[in-house]
Parts: sequence; C-alpha cells; structure tokens
Amino acid sequence: LITNAFGNFNISTALIKTAFSSSDQNQSAPFDDFRANRLIIANRLATRAGIDLNNPANVDPEGYPLGFGKNSQRVLLPAFLSAYQGSNPDKVSTSAFRDVPIPNWTIKYTGLMKIPWFKKTFRRFSVQHGYRSRYTINQFRTNLDYEDPDFGFAADAPQNQDAVDQAGNFKNEVLYSNINLEEQFSPLVRLDFEMKNSIKVLAEIKTDRLLSLSFDNNLMTEIQGREYTLGLGYRIKDLRIRSQLAGAKQVIISDLNMRADISVRDNKTIIRYLDLENNQVTAGQTIWGLKYTADYAFSKNLTAIFYFDYTFSDFAISTSFPQTSLRSGITLRYNFGN
Repeated sequence: LITNAFGNFNISTALIKTAFSSSDQNQSAPFDDFRANRLIIANRLATRAGIDLNNPANVDPEGYPLGFGKNSQRVLLPAFLSAYQGSNPDKVSTSAFRDVPIPNWTIKYTGLMKIPWFKKTFRRFSVQHGYRSRYTINQFRTNLDYEDPDFGFAADAPQNQDAVDQAGNFKNEVLYSNINLEEQFSPLVRLDFEMKNSIKVLAEIKTDRLLSLSFDNNLMTEIQGREYTLGLGYRIKDLRIRSQLAGAKQVIISDLNMRADISVRDNKTIIRYLDLENNQVTAGQTIWGLKYTADYAFSKNLTAIFYFDYTFSDFAISTSFPQTSLRSGITLRYNFGN
C-alpha cells in the first residue's frame, strides 16, 4: 500500500530571540548559527540511528556522518529553525511539523490618562505594540522513492544503497520545497495622542522580516523591512465658509480637519549562500512618502476632501531607476442616508 500525502502547513511561532540580531549584506549572526547548527543536528540524527561516530569510516571529509550530510533536508530544516528561533540545537525537534502554536499579541495601553498631568494635557493618549510570527511549509509531499535505510554502521554492515540520494544522504520520507519564517512588529511601538489644543500626533515604528529556505538549491532569502511614520493633525473648530454647495448661499460653520503623514520605509532582499561567503543584495528600495488630507463638512450629508500624496522610491540596486509618483485632487462625498 502506497500512501501519497501532500499539502501545506503553517503555525504561529516566535522569532523574537533573534529579531534584533545583527544582520546585513555583509554578515548575519543567526545565519552563522544556522551553518554551525548543521553539524550538531547531523550528529544527533546519526547517534539516534545507531551510527558509530568514533569510526572514521562513518564520517565524510567535512566531519559530517555519512547519510546526514550538510545539505540533507533532515539536517537543514531543524538547523534553520533552531538558529532563527534562538533555541538550543541539542534540544530542538527534528520534525518539520510543530504541534503547539506560540501565542502572538497586540497590546494597547491607555492607562497614562489616569495620571493628572496627562488627563489635564491630553484628550487621549495611547501606546501600542504588536507582534506576529508564522512558520510555513509551502508544499510538502510523500517521497515515493523513499527506501527504509539499513543502519548498520556500528556493526560495519552494508548500507541499503537505494535508501540514499545522489549526494549520499538518506532519503526523506517527506519532501519539502521550501519553508518560510515570517515576523512582523506591527507596530514595534506606536504613540497616538491628541492634546487639548486639538493637535494630534502619531509616531510609529514597524519592522518585518521574511526568511525563506529553498531545498532545491540550498539558498536562503532574507527580506528585511523597517518603516518610520510621523503624523501630525490639527482641527480648526467652527471655520466659517460662505458657499452654495449645501443649498442656498449661506455661511457654513464646521470643523476643518487636517492631517499630514511623513513616512520612510527601507526594504532589502539578501540572498545568502550556505557554503559560500557570498551574500548578495538582489532587490530593495527606500520609499519616502508624504500624505496630506483636509476635510470639511458643508452639511451632515456633504463633505469635501482635499488630498495630496507624494512618493519617492530609491532602489538599492543600480539597475533600477528612482521613481516618483504624485497624486492630488478634491473629492466630494455625499451621504444619501439620514
């Protein structure tokens, strides 16, 4: 009976232990741990299989046990997860599937408004923090060429040659195309407040990263993102405008709400080679943005909105040209409801 199973898998996890580790196009501390963890995982798997690691005939020239080489899926997957989750490679599970989801969170704190000075100065004041992380296997399937290996190294018994692949590693029962680790601080920190004089301020920092390990070519792709936003708003109360938009010519008294957001986001895609000291930046850009909106209600049904949106992108690689986009206009919004 041949069982053929395939599908996708994802579960919440936590990468916060390595979230702030040094990592750029020149070097990466978690990636160095990933490389080093391979030998630890390989030795664990070999010991579990009963392979005598003290016998030099059972170890390849690079020090890895025969059948559990440095590019074996059985070795790479737990070594990768251990490095970026910040867990002990001697104890990390060697299974690809996890059973227990790790809680993520969103925290919003408004308790500062209970302090007399804050209550006197602000209409509202909040601090927010959020964290999201996910582990994903994009595609897995049963290996129909799998053969049960005859582990006989300790007794110097012959090995089942059908159980190994072209690289000399034991075949996996399940094949994986690639696995992803995704992390978002959304936001890392966010301050949002409005003062008694109608000035509104929003300050926010977001960070994110995506780590993708491909088993087809043993390359790891790391996408890093960081975004800063500063928003200012102000409400002019009871602004008088003489207009006919709301009916007969009359003086309209309403609030003018204005808001401006300045943001900068930096994205970078880095390809890391497991067995070569050759990291490459293949994509990325710095995006500067300015958004301004102003709205004025001519009546309870009719609102006029002016908007201005400016974006400038400077790419990280020389083959791409800077781009600028500009959008501006006026929108009239009419509500047919009561």
